[in-house]
Amino acid sequence: MSNYSTDIDTAASLIENEGSAWNAINPESVARMRTQNRFKTGLDIAKYTAKIMREDMANYDADSSQYTQSLGCWHGFIGQQKMIAIKKHLLTTKRCYLYLSGWMVAALRSEFGPLPDQSMHEKTSVASLIAELYTFLRQADARELGGLFRELDNADAADKAAVQDKIDNFETHVVPIIADIDAGFGNEEATYLMAKQMIEAGACCIQLENQVSDVKQCGHQDGKVTVPHVEFLAKINAVRYAFLELGIDDGVIVARTDSLGAGLTQKIAVTSEPGDLGDKYNSFIEVEEVTSDNLENGDLVFKRGDKLVKPSRLPNGLFKFRAGTGEERCILDCITSLQNGADLLWIETEKPHVAQIGAMVNAIREVVPNAKLVYNNSPSFNWTLNFRQQIFDVMKQQGKDISAYDRADLMSIDYDETELAIEADEKIRTFQADSAREAGIFHHLITLPTYHTTALSTDNLAKEYFGDQGMLGYVANVQRKEIRQGIACVKHQNMAGSDMGDAHKEYFSGDQALKASGKDNTMNQFG
Repeated sequence: MSNYSTDIDTAASLIENEGSAWNAINPESVARMRTQNRFKTGLDIAKYTAKIMREDMANYDADSSQYTQSLGCWHGFIGQQKMIAIKKHLLTTKRCYLYLSGWMVAALRSEFGPLPDQSMHEKTSVASLIAELYTFLRQADARELGGLFRELDNADAADKAAVQDKIDNFETHVVPIIADIDAGFGNEEATYLMAKQMIEAGACCIQLENQVSDVKQCGHQDGKVTVPHVEFLAKINAVRYAFLELGIDDGVIVARTDSLGAGLTQKIAVTSEPGDLGDKYNSFIEVEEVTSDNLENGDLVFKRGDKLVKPSRLPNGLFKFRAGTGEERCILDCITSLQNGADLLWIETEKPHVAQIGAMVNAIREVVPNAKLVYNNSPSFNWTLNFRQQIFDVMKQQGKDISAYDRADLMSIDYDETELAIEADEKIRTFQADSAREAGIFHHLITLPTYHTTALSTDNLAKEYFGDQGMLGYVANVQRKEIRQGIACVKHQNMAGSDMGDAHKEYFSGDQALKASGKDNTMNQFG
């Protein structure tokens, strides 16, 4: 028996027990409302989605073709339309997540207006966006189920069983969200408090980075400053405590390292003996041996091995890492994080290169065999140029004739139909599958795609509508495509909840209900 049928029986018994005062309450209407509101709280969502994500991780460990994907969404409506599209085109939401980008929260959701990705936005805006995303996904459930209930009411007796089966086996739009907490927005207590808000809003997975929180930079910009491992691990602990306090025992933590592109540290790590974690961290710092002639006022000195050294310090007090140590530091960060409570890794690279990522993952897996990554398929990469240059380099190594190509100018449209460009596009197409197989990437995401698609579609509409195409610019390039592609939003009144409101009015008021979906509703023009 389905939950829907059970809920009808349960509601009927409850109504009967209350006597005549509840005669106006229809048990089937109660059951429908309960079915349309499966998740009562954000914690219900976090528990449900954490289980899904853990199962997906186990499936990936058994078969790397079972990787997962997401797109960054900066508004609940964007996330909702993404999941509706996935269900329409793929017929399932399995292995499809949402990503919440701190970059997009800063750029699009701050009351200060657009901000760079430097943790200057209101920290509460992150949890607010998580709650908003899940509000819209739950509404997508209610909307689709409402359509199925109307279909059930109008079906012939012979067809009712098939419609009932759709209701009984309905797949929710609610999926896991990987939520960016930046560098924790303060000390470990601040990180814990913010993590609690995010989990209570529905997040089953929190991504935390090892930068200094008050000078945090976007992973694809310069000026990144990392913290000693002990400080980062304290914040990982803080997030784990938040999960456990709220009963999300299988919550997922993604430990992100920016060490590949970070050349600075704020602190000399505390170390008590050679070879401990603090000593390893300090071993990467650029130093010079102390002599009687090179000590200056205010210089810091520490012992490395049997020598006294002074670190290279900038005027702002930050210390420099030795050049060329990024990958080694990155690998140590990852191993240390996994050994101390993290579940997944995020390595912020400067280019999408399977061999580079795979080499680091292989080194990590020598210590932690099931290590796996969440990877940013970032719009900060010039994918076309990067992959064309990679193919150029391979062709050169193979001794092929590359005289027709200028490596520095491979972005040119003149190359679009060439063998090199076609091969590069194929490598871009298969990048996710290739890197899932060869570089341990469990989850592929694009951080800012809907930021860019919104800008692109708005540019195209403005150019046409305000230009000589006028209204045809909208009709031909938006509405006509919506109709022919079956975009649900073409019926925007329905998407905004008009039909659900009509159903509720009928539940509440019976025949007296004033409904919006009558013959004069212009949405009827869309079938």
